[in-house]
Amino acid sequence: MQLTVCESVGVSETVAMEPPRAQEFLESSSAAGDSKASLDDGLMDTANESSEEESAGEREEETGVHNEVTRSTKPTVVPADQSSNTQQVSAPRPDSLSVGAAAEPRLWTTHCDGAVKLRMGDSGLAAETPLTINQMFTSAVERFGDFVALGWKEGEQQKTMNYRDYYQTCRSAAKSFLKLGLQRYHSVGILGFNSAEWFIADIGAILAGGFAVGFYTTNSPEACQYVAENCKADIMVVENHKQLQKILQIEDKLPHLKAIIQYKDTLKEKRPNLYTWAEFMELGREESDARLDAIISSQKPNQCCTLIYTSGTTGQPKGVMLSHDNLTWTALSTSRHVSLTDATQAQEIVVSYLPLSHIAAQMVDIWVTMRVGGATYFAQPDALKGSLVNTLKEVRPTAFMGVPRVWEKMQEKMKSAGAKSSTVRRKVAAWAKDVGLQTNLTKMNQNTAAGRTPLGYHIAKKLVFKKVRKALGLDRCTKCYTGAAPITKETLEFFLSLDIPLFELYGMSESTGPHTISRPSAFKLTSCGKEIPGCKTKLHNQDEEGNGEICFWGRHVFMGYLNMVERTEESLDAEGWLHSGDLGKHDENGFLFITGRIKELIITAGGENVPPVPIEDEVKEALPIISNAMLIGDKKKFLSMLLTIKCQVNQESGEPEDELTPEAVEFCRKLGSNATRVSEIAGGRDRAVHAAIQKGMDKVNEKATSNAQRVQKWVVLDRDFSVAGGELGPTMKLKRPVVAKMYKEQIDNFYKQLSPTTPTTPDTPLPPK
Repeated sequence: MQLTVCESVGVSETVAMEPPRAQEFLESSSAAGDSKASLDDGLMDTANESSEEESAGEREEETGVHNEVTRSTKPTVVPADQSSNTQQVSAPRPDSLSVGAAAEPRLWTTHCDGAVKLRMGDSGLAAETPLTINQMFTSAVERFGDFVALGWKEGEQQKTMNYRDYYQTCRSAAKSFLKLGLQRYHSVGILGFNSAEWFIADIGAILAGGFAVGFYTTNSPEACQYVAENCKADIMVVENHKQLQKILQIEDKLPHLKAIIQYKDTLKEKRPNLYTWAEFMELGREESDARLDAIISSQKPNQCCTLIYTSGTTGQPKGVMLSHDNLTWTALSTSRHVSLTDATQAQEIVVSYLPLSHIAAQMVDIWVTMRVGGATYFAQPDALKGSLVNTLKEVRPTAFMGVPRVWEKMQEKMKSAGAKSSTVRRKVAAWAKDVGLQTNLTKMNQNTAAGRTPLGYHIAKKLVFKKVRKALGLDRCTKCYTGAAPITKETLEFFLSLDIPLFELYGMSESTGPHTISRPSAFKLTSCGKEIPGCKTKLHNQDEEGNGEICFWGRHVFMGYLNMVERTEESLDAEGWLHSGDLGKHDENGFLFITGRIKELIITAGGENVPPVPIEDEVKEALPIISNAMLIGDKKKFLSMLLTIKCQVNQESGEPEDELTPEAVEFCRKLGSNATRVSEIAGGRDRAVHAAIQKGMDKVNEKATSNAQRVQKWVVLDRDFSVAGGELGPTMKLKRPVVAKMYKEQIDNFYKQLSPTTPTTPDTPLPPK
């Protein structure tokens, strides 16, 4: 693969990429002019922060020759052979630190003002002309100016904004940021629920030459302080008074903070440098466009524009540096891979509700949608507390992304509603689901011998499937995705039986979101699909079964971790491959399957390597009453497991409650148990449930490949895992070290006896009723 360099070609000249004309952009990014063409399968420790006044020699002394861009007074220049849309400008770069202009930028950097070599290919999408955010946005305005870009509700009234107004509003926000003192390569932090203001602040920060940085809304003041300091946040944009209070608690500890903007609700107090959204937008209205245009013109595709902070599951969050090209190119490749339709033909519609501090939500809601002229509608802040389905029914999206927990919640509610139906309805639903599952499995396996779609499927679609889709607000949705965490086979099969295939996608913040995505024409249950076009996968250190560490290559690979040289070198090898830390393997058709995570791999005292996730998934599939399962056994003589029961969640705090979910209650009733609360089951208090769990565990153990992979002991905890409790991260990933520390006493109890005994042996009899 040929690598193309964004580098200096002269001593005294500065070259800037101008926004391409719409027709040029179309010719560059569309095969044979078909803008919706579907291509073949081919979607924390902190280092010392460097001073802005550091000399090139001091910087080199700190980092050695770690593939860094050396500093110079000459700006980085995009060579003419990369783009025909270049021209010379005589003015020096405004509001800018000097940017490194080494003879050849490297594949990574850890400095906010650094530039990287783009991983350009010789042909196809990998060879597409690099674009800045402004270039992609102005092309969208030219092509889709009058189309709805954003939609939201104010009370009961639906409001919209078209692409032309969207762009101009982002420019106004950018000028206001500059007025407030946003410096080049400093940040605008955004703390709040998804909204038009969130998008406008994000893009406005980028246009103004700063970085957009989303903060998790669940962050504590201390967590906000760490990120704000690390990214040099000049300005914080907060949603409401609750989020404002977090920043006010720490503002004296934020040396760069110059202003705070609250974009929802009225201010409860007036303070210096605290603005409402309306006041903020007025600040830059009368500002000249010249300064902003100069900053925009100086931006290059291989420079950073956004920071995505990891959730800190294994330590302090790391600032993932994403370039303009990372975002614009990944949006292009993803939209092609999943065959999104250009708005001039039929507009794609999405609902924004997942945390925008996460790259998955940003890529779907902002960048991919912009690429095809789609419309993004915002859900209500209580979306995940029950109102999401109302928004879905109002908006009727054409594409929808949900994390596994969202799909599981839908599944639980549908099962609960189904249990209350009449006998006839239940029988019809069961028949339809059986027909749906078999028909879709045949389609998935491309079994041509099966011939035409059976008549029963068409009847089931009319009687059941269409009604289910309409009830969920997914009647127009042809693309339903799941990602960010593992999803069980049981949930995948449940929706497949209802004629709603869930297409898994896989990637990470460091790959600008998607690396592989399943598609209607190419998917397998439990597989996360194939690479988006222009990307490559390598399995490092494969074992005899074909499992190896999944490594990525492509223009979606990040620039590096902000100010973290060692962590960056851990993630990117000498050849530039991004090491995911995930274990996976390919099947004979090239589908990627995730089989575990290296850091999560359990190595028993006997030296047996045990990936915990598959075993945990097996337990949850065998026991529908189980919400979370965590396997224990690293350096231990046998495996044990912590279990939690499905329970109701407090809609306001997100805290798990003692009351069981309807599905869990139904499970208990079938066993003859009258339990309605977790406290009646935990610790083996309910004999019938205890015996049922052991029976399910026995079934899982029967499938174990060796005795070392059998779960010998388990316990049901008094409380479910949650984000609020600290056991789960913002994307619902299990924080194993945190859980191990929280439940150390229960874990230690597993290993007090030398020889393991299961809870149903005579040594540990079942508890009395």
